[in-house]
Amino acid sequence: MISLCQIDTSSHSSYESIIMNQVSNNALLSFALDLASAVTQPNRFEQLVYAVRATINCDAVVLLSHSNGVLTPLAQRGLSEDLMGRRFIIDEHPRLKAISCGHYPVRFPADSDLPDPYDGMVLGHDENLPVHSCMGVPLYLEGKLIGVVTLDSIMPGVFDDIDARALEIIGTMAAMTLNTAILMEKLENQSQHAQNVLKVMGEQSHEMIGQSKAMQDLKQSINLVAPSDFAILIEGETGVGKELVARALHEQSARSEAPMVYVNCAAIPHHLIESELFGHVKGAFTGADRDRDGKFLLADGGTLLLDEIGELPLEVQGTLLRAIQNQEIQAVGKDQIRKVNVRIIAATNRHLETEVAEHRFRADLFHRLSVFPIQVPALRARQGDIALLAGFFAERFRRKLGLQQLTLSASAIDLLDAYHWPGNVRELEHVISRAALFAKADNATGITVISSAHLTGLQIDNSVQKKRQNDETSPPSFDKQKPIDLRLETEAYQRELIRKVLENNQGNWTKAAQQLSMDRANLARLAKRLGIFVAKEVRT
Repeated sequence: MISLCQIDTSSHSSYESIIMNQVSNNALLSFALDLASAVTQPNRFEQLVYAVRATINCDAVVLLSHSNGVLTPLAQRGLSEDLMGRRFIIDEHPRLKAISCGHYPVRFPADSDLPDPYDGMVLGHDENLPVHSCMGVPLYLEGKLIGVVTLDSIMPGVFDDIDARALEIIGTMAAMTLNTAILMEKLENQSQHAQNVLKVMGEQSHEMIGQSKAMQDLKQSINLVAPSDFAILIEGETGVGKELVARALHEQSARSEAPMVYVNCAAIPHHLIESELFGHVKGAFTGADRDRDGKFLLADGGTLLLDEIGELPLEVQGTLLRAIQNQEIQAVGKDQIRKVNVRIIAATNRHLETEVAEHRFRADLFHRLSVFPIQVPALRARQGDIALLAGFFAERFRRKLGLQQLTLSASAIDLLDAYHWPGNVRELEHVISRAALFAKADNATGITVISSAHLTGLQIDNSVQKKRQNDETSPPSFDKQKPIDLRLETEAYQRELIRKVLENNQGNWTKAAQQLSMDRANLARLAKRLGIFVAKEVRT
């Protein structure tokens, strides 16, 4: 294949023939300009085909990419639409094989007996009419076939007078453009994938949901210490969201553009902890078949989250303390010491002061880690946040399950509030996910309501349950000195009763009206007067 750098632009004789033939210098220049603009277009493959067709007169052009002996159409002009769904195995199509095997353009004579893969597919002509002029240009780059351009015409002899040198130039430019277009397509797909990942992460989000006094105090502490480089110790029960706090600290710090590297100290075998943290060289121990960077080096310039720090063995704690104090690490099996710049955030569900007192954790490491301690409140201590979190998770699972609407009934929220949540926010998420599935099974269309019956696995204290039952059955208490508006109280009772009946019937207004011994239209008018949203009837 002749590359552009091999073309002697000072040779007038070689171009005179091109000027005299179908493809002139001006046509080649226009072709080059069209290709240059094609790679920047969203439909770059179609633009490449357009450039070829504008340069060479033909009825049809197809651009195909090559992979593992198969040609796949990327774009076409002049053939029926079903072509784009076809995959051409080169060995099964003699003309495509002839084009692909050589490094130069191939022109087939009009009387060639080789079957044409596009016979009967040229638009605007009889479907039984065979192609009479066929030409193919293999697209090679660095000796590798990356694609093919085929040109076809119903008229015989259309391509006979095109100069071979011009075709080689077209092939070379088209090959480079195709390669660039494919690379850009891959980069754009990777970029889109990365954006989708970030979008999903954003949907899962690092936002901390909650308006309770405990959460306001926590957010205030994060805002205060995040911009500093202080080491931070995050303490809290299992499932309270310690990693979420750590991510918020990192994202609000000056290191937010650098990585935050996560290490679960409880999940690493004791004999591999030093290797995991500081790295190792090949041959340092059995199984060390290559050099490996440790988590400290990976987090250089960023943040290192040491989760479950309370599980770290005492014999490793001293090495970790030196690394944190001096910002120096030494890979296992290596004499050289390397400087690092890492901010340490440690998290634990243990009470480290107790661990220190009982000699299970080094006092000096504890004081080094807890420059600024943060206590993440348990869910039961976050007054008013349970309903917010339940709504947050309900909306997430609504999207995942493809539901039109997913709501929580008043009784379900009461039950969630009454539970003591030993597993904290993580347990709440799992409870809502299960409840969403149960609610979907009960009502697959329209408004899906999570009722208290869907909240499985919650063991409510008997005294709390009894109090809730009494609250539901006892008449309301009144201030003897305060006047009572009977109309307002009656409307409040009607409003609550209608809502409960709707909840029991999964939002079905017809069934609710039957249970209330009312006509559906009358129930709808009453609900509207009481300010209850009247949903459109869901047919089941």
